[in-house]
Formats: sequence, structure tokens, C-alpha cells
Amino acid sequence: MSRLDYVFTSESVSEGHPDKLCDRISDSVLDAFLAEDPRARVACEAFATTGFVAIGGEVGLTDRSKMREFLDRVEGIARDCIRDIGYEQDKFHWRTCEIRNLLHEQSAHIAQGVTGERGEEGAGDQGIMFGYATRETAELMPAPIHYAHAVLRRLAEARKSGAEPLLRPDAKTQLTLRYAGGRPVEVTTIVLSTQHESEAQSSADIRAIVEPYVREVLPEGWITRDTQWWVNPTGAFVIGGPDGDAGLTGRKIIVDTYGGAAPHGGGAFSGKDPSKVDRSAAYAARYLAKNVVAAGLAERCTIQLSYAIGVARPLSIYADLHGTGAVDAAAIERAIPEVMDLTPRGIREHLGLNRPIYARTAAYGHFGRPPEADGGFSWERVDLADSLRRAVALAA
Repeated sequence: MSRLDYVFTSESVSEGHPDKLCDRISDSVLDAFLAEDPRARVACEAFATTGFVAIGGEVGLTDRSKMREFLDRVEGIARDCIRDIGYEQDKFHWRTCEIRNLLHEQSAHIAQGVTGERGEEGAGDQGIMFGYATRETAELMPAPIHYAHAVLRRLAEARKSGAEPLLRPDAKTQLTLRYAGGRPVEVTTIVLSTQHESEAQSSADIRAIVEPYVREVLPEGWITRDTQWWVNPTGAFVIGGPDGDAGLTGRKIIVDTYGGAAPHGGGAFSGKDPSKVDRSAAYAARYLAKNVVAAGLAERCTIQLSYAIGVARPLSIYADLHGTGAVDAAAIERAIPEVMDLTPRGIREHLGLNRPIYARTAAYGHFGRPPEADGGFSWERVDLADSLRRAVALAA
């Protein structure tokens, strides 16, 4: 039996965090390639430090004659990302930082790995992927990570609109929630560190700026007189971003997924085109778990998928309903392949993933966001719920 009364903590980082800046650059490069060629192959990594960004990896277009043109665009893409996030500080400025483009054409040996027996498109690598959903929030996400993202997204909106000109791009937050009867009821601790303009600003000054936005985002009654606040607990935070700490693509996997409330696979998402199951199958697993919960088949659901390089279909499908299921988990495992083709191509086609929809995922989580009209966050739809209910009834 799962515990019902406990405290749990998740953290988030802002779009200006050095690692997230690198995720944004990698996914913006991916979007540029997919906008030109939906069949583009991209595995793009970025590294950032004081006054410097390096971009490397392997890319490919169906029309190889266009490769040089696209590689020449990468520096401008990176500068646009840095500018949009808001970096104009002395030692990290979008206009003056050095950008080294080390991207090159995809290896033929990697490309051949996606062709399995019988000519089916196989997975580009082995791996395990997890999806999770819970009724804790309307978005079927764990509450700690959902609201940690929401706080930082709201502060970024205030900063970029000009409403809070003293805030700067780099920020982190951490929320500890108390659960009673299995439901989140109270914030016991709020930790928030945000880069700001001047060393003359104290922790109290920064709290006065951010507290109204935190209260606006969190559900009414969750902040109490007993809630502990730790805002910029070390004092001044003026030197931030890649000038304060190096950044790297793919280094915030728990932030990208479920905040530690559920397992996640070993592969990062950003900078990878959807032929890579690290990304596409993790999205499919979330889609399936969310639809299981939306269908009323469980209050909580974890789905695991596994793949082998060059093999099209998943090697295993596992469902865990955490003791909340209205049906047997084995029936869900049998029903899943009846309602969705989980080959790499099947996932991409079902969710419409061969589109330039990825830069927006680079900060504030890949999950729990509303599906968008152009296909962004398609894995957040709940359009499979009825089909799942019917398939489970037949499989039971």
C-alpha cells in the first residue's frame, strides 16, 4: 500500500539556467531542420560557459546539397535563442559571445541502425522509456513539479514583459508539498533563487518582488503561516547564466519529466529528432499513461516501454497502476498495442512529431502542457481514452 501522508519535493529551473539555454539552442536547431525537411535527422548538443557556446553533433537532410546552407544558419539560431532568453550581460551577451559550430553530417553507420528486419524502421538505439500520470492536478501531473514550473514561467513572463526589470534570466525553484490522504494540501517550503540586477538588493528585496507571483500561481490555501521561505538564501545572485556556471544539453532530465515522482529513462530529449526513441517513445509513454488515467482506468499510472537498436516494435510494455486501478494492469498491457502502433514510425505518425515543435519544450517541462493547434505537445491529448476503455474491456 502506498503511503498517503508524507512530504515530497521537486525542483525546476528557468529558461535562463545554463543547461536550459543549451536545451533551447539544441531544440531550435532541430526545429530549423524539421521546418525544411520533416525527415531530417538531428542529434545536436550545446555547451555554454563564460562568453562561449559550442554546438556539436550529427545532422542530416534528405537533400544533402542543402547541408552547407543549414549549417551556416546555426550561429544565428543560437544568438537568437540567447537574445530571446535575455542575456545581455558583460561576460555573456547574445551579440558578442563566441559561438563555435561543430555540427557535421550524420554517420552512415548510425543511419543504417534504424532499418530492421523486413525493412521496417527500427529504433535508433536500445533503451527504456517511462510515462506517468496522476490525478493530483488537472493536467494529470505530479503537483510539486507542475507548480515549480508554473512559478518560474510566471516570473519569466513578468521579467520579459518589463513588469519586473530588476530580475535576470537565471533562476531555480524548489517546492516541498505536504500530502494528506494521498492529495497535496500544503506547501511546507519554498526555495527560490533568481538572478537580479544589483548586489545592493538583499534577499528580502528579492522576496518582495517574487512573492506576489508565487502566491498568484499556487492554489489558494496552500501557502500558510507555517510555510518556510528561502529566497536567494546565499544573498546576492548577480553573476548568473553561463558566466556563473557552465551549461550542457540534456542535463536536467528530472526537471524535464516528473520531478522525481516517477521513474524516467536514461536518455535526454532535447536536440534529438523524433526518430530517436529516447524522445518519441517517452512522449508515447506519457500519452498512454495520461489516457489510462483520463479513461478512469486508474488514479495513477506508470507505463514503461523498451526497445532494441534496429528492431521496430517494443520489446516490452509494462503498466503499474500503483494500487489505484479499476482494472488489472495486465489488461492494460494487452490493450496498448491494440490502440497504438509503438514502432518509431507509428509513434511519429500518431503524434505528428515530424514538425518544428520542440524549442517550446526546452524549458518548464515536456509534460503537463496544453496541446497546441500546430501539433505542439500532441502527447498531452486524451483522445485515446475511449479506445483504451474498449480495448481493455476486450482484453480483460
